[in-house]
Amino acid sequence: MVQLYNLHPFGSQRVVPCRQEPARFCCGRDALFVAGAGGSCRVEAFALREEGGCEPLGSFATLGPVRRMAHSPAGDYLVTIEEKNKATFLRTYMNWRCMSAGSSRVCVRMVGHKMEESYSETLKEQMSIVEMPLSDPPLCVSCCPVNGDLLVGCKNKLVMFCLKYLVINQNLTVLDFERSLILHIDNLIPAEVAFCARHIAVMTELEVLILKLELVQQSADRTEQCAHRGSMLEKPEDGGVKDEGPSMPALQLELDEFIVCQKPVELLGEESKLCEIPITLESTELPTEDTKHFQVRYLLFRRFTPDQSPFGFCEETKLHSVQLLPLYQTGSSVTDHEEIENKRELLSLFCFFSLPHVGYLYSVGKLVELISTYQYSEKSEQAVLTPQFLHVITSENLQCFTVRCSAAAARDEDPYIDTTVKACPPVALDVCTLRMQLFIGPRAICHFKNHIILLTKADTEDITERRKPTRRMLSRKADSIKSRTNSESEPGWNLYIINTVSTIQLYREMVDYSRIYENVKTESCIHLLSEAHLLVRAAVMDPHFLKSDEKEELLKAFRESCAFLGDCYSRFDTKDYHLALPYYRMSGLSVTEVLKRLVSEGDEIQTYERGFIFYLTHSLNEDLNEELSKESANKVLQIFCLADPVQLPHILCSPCMRNVCPLTAVKYLQKVEKIMPSVVVTLTKAFMALKMGDLTMCEHEMGSYKETALASGFTGQPKLLRQRKEGIVVPTEFAVHLKEMQPGLLVAATVALHENSEIELEEADTFFKMLCGNSENTIPQLLVDFWEALLVVCSQEEILQELLLRVTSQYVWRISKKQLPETKPLKTTEDLINSCNHFGLIFPWVASIMSTGSPSDEDYHEDISKLQSLLCSQSINIAPALPVLEPLTEAGNVGLTIHVLCSTRLGQYEEALDQLLRRCPDAAVLYAQHELKGDNRAVWWNKLLPELCKRTRLTGNDCPVLISSLKETLSVVAMELELRDFLSLLPEDGTAAFFLPYLLRCSQRRLLT
Repeated sequence: MVQLYNLHPFGSQRVVPCRQEPARFCCGRDALFVAGAGGSCRVEAFALREEGGCEPLGSFATLGPVRRMAHSPAGDYLVTIEEKNKATFLRTYMNWRCMSAGSSRVCVRMVGHKMEESYSETLKEQMSIVEMPLSDPPLCVSCCPVNGDLLVGCKNKLVMFCLKYLVINQNLTVLDFERSLILHIDNLIPAEVAFCARHIAVMTELEVLILKLELVQQSADRTEQCAHRGSMLEKPEDGGVKDEGPSMPALQLELDEFIVCQKPVELLGEESKLCEIPITLESTELPTEDTKHFQVRYLLFRRFTPDQSPFGFCEETKLHSVQLLPLYQTGSSVTDHEEIENKRELLSLFCFFSLPHVGYLYSVGKLVELISTYQYSEKSEQAVLTPQFLHVITSENLQCFTVRCSAAAARDEDPYIDTTVKACPPVALDVCTLRMQLFIGPRAICHFKNHIILLTKADTEDITERRKPTRRMLSRKADSIKSRTNSESEPGWNLYIINTVSTIQLYREMVDYSRIYENVKTESCIHLLSEAHLLVRAAVMDPHFLKSDEKEELLKAFRESCAFLGDCYSRFDTKDYHLALPYYRMSGLSVTEVLKRLVSEGDEIQTYERGFIFYLTHSLNEDLNEELSKESANKVLQIFCLADPVQLPHILCSPCMRNVCPLTAVKYLQKVEKIMPSVVVTLTKAFMALKMGDLTMCEHEMGSYKETALASGFTGQPKLLRQRKEGIVVPTEFAVHLKEMQPGLLVAATVALHENSEIELEEADTFFKMLCGNSENTIPQLLVDFWEALLVVCSQEEILQELLLRVTSQYVWRISKKQLPETKPLKTTEDLINSCNHFGLIFPWVASIMSTGSPSDEDYHEDISKLQSLLCSQSINIAPALPVLEPLTEAGNVGLTIHVLCSTRLGQYEEALDQLLRRCPDAAVLYAQHELKGDNRAVWWNKLLPELCKRTRLTGNDCPVLISSLKETLSVVAMELELRDFLSLLPEDGTAAFFLPYLLRCSQRRLLT
């Protein structure tokens, strides 16, 4: 559906001072080219000014009357199809701007002609005409706006020329073309073509085909042709008469009395391969290492049928105005130099074509889909598509429609569109007619920036004398379209430059117009404001936007349009109420500013729509760096008490509500508690009581639930404990209170937050350091308590190992620096062993070593035992922990236990025994009994027994500990080895009386077995 508004997109208009009646015209960059009508063989060039002025630049002669013409922004050249002596010629005009400098020199050369350097120096000061011969007459032409390549439509083929920049020397670069590719298309006579970024749109009288040339990898020894044929459409059983050829003349005569047409078809994307148009590619450029090889991908095929009426078929049903419109990445670096322009990155591509009464706009970029359909009030003659508008001329009007290109491109560019972060009016939004401007006899139209070039011609013929339509065959094999020519020039022609008003001016008018519907038609108001938003968005997405004089004003208008749309979705009861949030976010308005826009002054009761509540809920639940005033905060309380009381506890915990009156908040919370009691409500009441300084009430509320329930309740509203300022986690007043009064609850609640992904490990570090007032490099005991508590419940291996390293590092630091914790640890070693698998029972040999330690170790007994308990478990990866444990390796008995535990975990049993025998031989046998089991039992006789014999021999009877350990070892070895093996281990100079009992025990074991 097309809505009609009476706005004023057209501003002033001026007449182009043409010397002759225009037949064809086009514009590009800052120039307008006008080809004369009748037998004129001349093209006039005019300079277009931003303010709408038009100044003659000069003129140049053509070979014959110009039938088609186009200008390429890339390369700044003009291409024409000219006719002379019933023959058509394709020519390009390079360096035509030298005319404005007064030069009349012209160079005519063939395409691909090699120029000598001495000759080429003159090209700087003269216009070059490049002749481009073709085997078939050219019918239509199009220039690629991205790279300047040229596409020519001929009967049954399309010819592509690549624009080349030939560097003659450092001071001179010359443009030329190379015919690179021919697309052979059977039974196709193109009426118009469009070419952009390797996308091709071909239009006949009733069909449109859109293709894309895709690069493929092929070997250097390539074939001449690469065929890509689509399968034929299934023939309808009764959709027409089958042509049997000239062998059946009687049937052919009978067919002449009928009109043959094919049924309408629309094929999108991959389905378009099913069209009955086979295509063969023929590469014509010279093969090199850089030669590009293409294949064809079908994007869209659309076939129409002639309009039908009770009086027969309408012969005027023809397609016209096929266009490909590119949109580029926002903020692309663009200047007037073509080499810089070529670097623009294509974002989206759109295709438009039109029937006399209906226009169609498709997106053919990432996704092929129909975006909009335009219904005209009367028969159209021509249309031109721009990023902001569609301009259509009819027999009496210049009509201006809105388009959805910017809406589609915005979604291609920004993945956050259609989320709670950003929004954009939908692509499917109904288009509207902004203006129907009356003109007498509009004939042709083109567009340049904010100018429309319009040709009008008064028609003096009597309508009754117009040529009557005759029946003819309608098919794709019909003859090419012939331009309507008049034997005599019709009087009353004018070529106008119509300036479209600035984006800001039209935007303001649309906003003012929308206020008419503000209290009457909700959808109309939203629709018109959406149109205004898209108008500004299209201007902001223009590659020239960064250089625009209106940049700041456009950005301001963009934010303002977002605010207006946010107002609509907040005030009106619509199904899309949730869009209030992203639009307000894009507007840059603060919560206070939004409240001022929507909430009336005074105490009168208002009704609040879903969109406003949705916006407030999400905004206040975020970590904003905005504090509402006391009045605004209390107003928010009142709003939620009326609209959504369940949200009150969560709203009160928002950083924005820091200035709220706690007494008022408690009254509202008591009402909520009667409706829906919960732990979160109770905790919020305690928080408000703490703000009031009522510790009795706070303790009473905290006593309403058990500690486990309270800890779990904080996960329902984490902001009771922590908030974020500029991305940094900071503790609340409630957290400070719990630190002093219930540190165990605080630690348990923080663990629950971590397990529910409400706080990261690094954030928890910062949280406790700020809470305890410690510096960045100091670890408070409460943080160690948190790590220990988290070890109990943590199941992620990566986080587990990180925690184990952290607590190990802290234990080592305090032991080595002889630092006591500033507060009493919440859990003892025994508590951790009983509750956590990562703390193991301390080994007997460790206890034996520590029993002989110094009294000073008793002061740090808890940290020492926790560290030893950690190493006695199998959880910690010992290799990464070695650098952390390094400071303790020489620290008396503590260091010995740590060193031996690490060696044992690494499988270095012999090294561990050496350490024990050297520093604490009493524990050697205990160690062996505990550790040397299974596969490691051989260490008893391979290491321990020889070492004890050696050390006992050296000390004699002076070391009874060694003798005792030797006896224990002999007892174990005698029960493990065969007599011969055991005997071989005994020292040759040993006392027989000492070893004989063990030999007897070994031999007796043998006899028993």
